[in-house]
Amino acid sequence: MGNHQKLLHFLRPDPAAVAACSPRSFSSSSASVSDDDGYSCSSYPTTDGDASPSRYGGSSTPPTPRSPWAHLPGLGAGGDVAEPGATGLIASLVKEDGHVYSLAATGDVLYTGTDSRNVRVWRDQRELAGFRTASGLVKAIVVAGDRRIFTGHQDGKVRVWRADADNPAVHRQVGSLPKLKDYLKSAVNPTSYVETQRRGRQRAVWLRHCDAVSSLSLDEGAGLLYSASWDRTFKVWRVSDSKCLESVSAHDDAVNTVAAAGFDSVVFTGSADGTVKVWRREMAAKGDATRHVLEKVLRKGEGAVTAIDVSPEDRVVYVGSSDGLVTYWHWVDGEARYGGVLKGHKMAVMCLAVAGNVVVSGSADRTLCVWRRDGAEHVGLAVLAGHTGPVKCVAMDEEAAAAGSGGDRRFVVYSGSLDGSVKVWRLSDAEAETATTVRVTERTAAAAPAQPSQVWRGQPAPSPYAEAWAPCQTPELKRVRVAAA
Repeated sequence: MGNHQKLLHFLRPDPAAVAACSPRSFSSSSASVSDDDGYSCSSYPTTDGDASPSRYGGSSTPPTPRSPWAHLPGLGAGGDVAEPGATGLIASLVKEDGHVYSLAATGDVLYTGTDSRNVRVWRDQRELAGFRTASGLVKAIVVAGDRRIFTGHQDGKVRVWRADADNPAVHRQVGSLPKLKDYLKSAVNPTSYVETQRRGRQRAVWLRHCDAVSSLSLDEGAGLLYSASWDRTFKVWRVSDSKCLESVSAHDDAVNTVAAAGFDSVVFTGSADGTVKVWRREMAAKGDATRHVLEKVLRKGEGAVTAIDVSPEDRVVYVGSSDGLVTYWHWVDGEARYGGVLKGHKMAVMCLAVAGNVVVSGSADRTLCVWRRDGAEHVGLAVLAGHTGPVKCVAMDEEAAAAGSGGDRRFVVYSGSLDGSVKVWRLSDAEAETATTVRVTERTAAAAPAQPSQVWRGQPAPSPYAEAWAPCQTPELKRVRVAAA
């Protein structure tokens, strides 16, 4: 194929994007949504609260006449309000349709991504605004310190958004990864093509993912963004100019998760092939490019690796897998030392979050397990039950110390589920004084399941939402089942 034909091929409209912009998806009053490089404003306010449409600088008719999120008791808008400082379930946000695949918390703002093209923005458990994407499934969200939001999508793209400095309810798309000009420049260069492992071993431009973006991780100290994909690679992006510095063929199957450690220039990747790999970042010989070198295969197993998170302060790496286990390693003197296994779930672990000395794991068994790390020991604090579908994503943030707390550390946990709901929990690391302590040494490969002293059960979702979860329609669960078979 000649260069001219290649250029015409890549300038053809994406059928998915055309379908997303069809009259079926948008009414004539909808805010415009361009795919990547038009960067039109696609933010929209909600009709909740006392804000008028003019406050957001939009038309008098919002794109969505009524929010698809239903407020349940405990949100401060009618019903019972959780007492300040209370622990347990403090809020439930239930969506009328769509599964919650991703969320990110920064300060008092929460971003939630679903398979309905919308990213919702919440503040103090109330809907603040939202923005629409050109892809129907938002699989990953990370928020940078400069107000930029990065979203990873099923179509293999990473889109970049920014909240308005004067009006945080307004979000605009400011870019995409890769940038269109970089992609077209590479598309006409025959040396930019690599053979992909998926889709019949087709050839594709190396700087763009050719399958779904499954995970994102920011290393703000290094100014880098990592994206993992089902195309078996992870890519390295420079945040300052959105340039792709490197693409690494990492695994023999889909890469489900990537985590920048934040220390020693180390990055961890986990795959459906059952492995966890440790990569060390080096500066390449030419220019300012990076080079990631495989340092060690940390784990080999039959169960797919589904989640990785790191405690940079204590240098502990946690790995969740489809066998329901959370395995952890201590990073000591520049190398990983096996710590042990936390058992608390009956089905696959789907997500992990670490803040301070507290670890939270979400599972396909519809629960979350909470652990406190005390040196080499882990204490099972609680099991959070209330979702009616698998817990797909979790985020956690530490609260400022409140007067009269007695020095206890308190955390807010956000859990998103394939049942279409987001639940907000408050935890204390001083809970469960009689909890079973799980002691795991390097000689012990597994420990007995922790018996939490307290189980917090939220109210189940109303019956209309209970039927929204269809396991056979979720590609993540299919992939986990195949790997575990």
